Amino acid sequence: MKTETFELKLNRFFRAPRERVYDAFVKPELMSAWQCPRGMSVVEASSDARVGGSYRVQMRARDGTRFDVGGQYVELDRPARLSYTWAWEGGGPMPEGMQTLIEIDLVERDGGTELRMLHTGFPSAELRDNHVHGWSSCFNRLNDALDPKGTAGTLTLLGSPLSSYVRTARMGFAEKGVAITLQPVKPHSPELLAVHPFGRMPALLDGEMAIWETSAILRFADESFGDGPLLTPGRITDRVQCEQWVSAVNCYLYDTMVRRYVLQYLFPKEGNQPDRGVIDQAVAEMPAQLAALEKAYGSRDWLAGPRLSFADLFVAPILFYVEQFPEGRRLLTDMPAIRRAQAVIRQRPSFVSTAPQPA
Repeated sequence: MKTETFELKLNRFFRAPRERVYDAFVKPELMSAWQCPRGMSVVEASSDARVGGSYRVQMRARDGTRFDVGGQYVELDRPARLSYTWAWEGGGPMPEGMQTLIEIDLVERDGGTELRMLHTGFPSAELRDNHVHGWSSCFNRLNDALDPKGTAGTLTLLGSPLSSYVRTARMGFAEKGVAITLQPVKPHSPELLAVHPFGRMPALLDGEMAIWETSAILRFADESFGDGPLLTPGRITDRVQCEQWVSAVNCYLYDTMVRRYVLQYLFPKEGNQPDRGVIDQAVAEMPAQLAALEKAYGSRDWLAGPRLSFADLFVAPILFYVEQFPEGRRLLTDMPAIRRAQAVIRQRPSFVSTAPQPA
């Protein structure tokens, strides 16, 4: 009786010639750039690119866990097609010794290359599905390496450049040294709803993978790109402080300082005049919130630990707007620690490069 197996099909377009895409599967220096999902790194890659020759890729997760995979080349027809076996070694996503087959077809299209992958031989749908995210993430990294725009050809942030939350996400990527493409969209627009189920800003596309909510986007940036400084504090006490302030922004500061204060000036609804009742109520609540920030900064430049963190990225864009209007500017004159800390972060390239431009 024939045992049922399951197959995985994935298609991806790359703005690169077929020869370059083909070489990424057989040249170790190119394999090292993409043959692992985001958040991991390739420790070593080797390839004997001939029929019957072997290859091997050693991956390492951030916690130090290693995942090794290898196999043999079955077919090599540069630049149109190649196939090779695939087997995880000890402790990988499939039982050791279990072998599957990967077939790659490369088709010229629209000035680039369409990659068609067929991965066959999975003994269960679950094991097949476990590879979908991994391969998709690997192909996102391959696009980073091949696209003339680099990571900006793979990563698209959707949202208005005027949004404080969008600026927070942009600053996070800038701090990590990762280029992205900003696609200006309005809240609840069809483009945004296609990515974010609640139509809020920002949302991120990493290739075809959707990520939404600012904290999740920052976490993704911090853990997926290891070259830049970590945005998550190292000590547990500092991480707790960071989470407290991120939560405070989402639950208190944004509603008071942005929704019921700044936005009343920027987008007045009735008679093209700000709603004084809404503004006055918000202004009455702001001193206590600013006092909490003032105490948290104290003699430090950062809210959570000895360096910039998520907390600072959430707070800085809000305080930038608050200072643009009379009541906020007056309240901040009595907050020397806030003003000192904001002067520091406003000198950073990530803050300067994401400044909202006047209409």
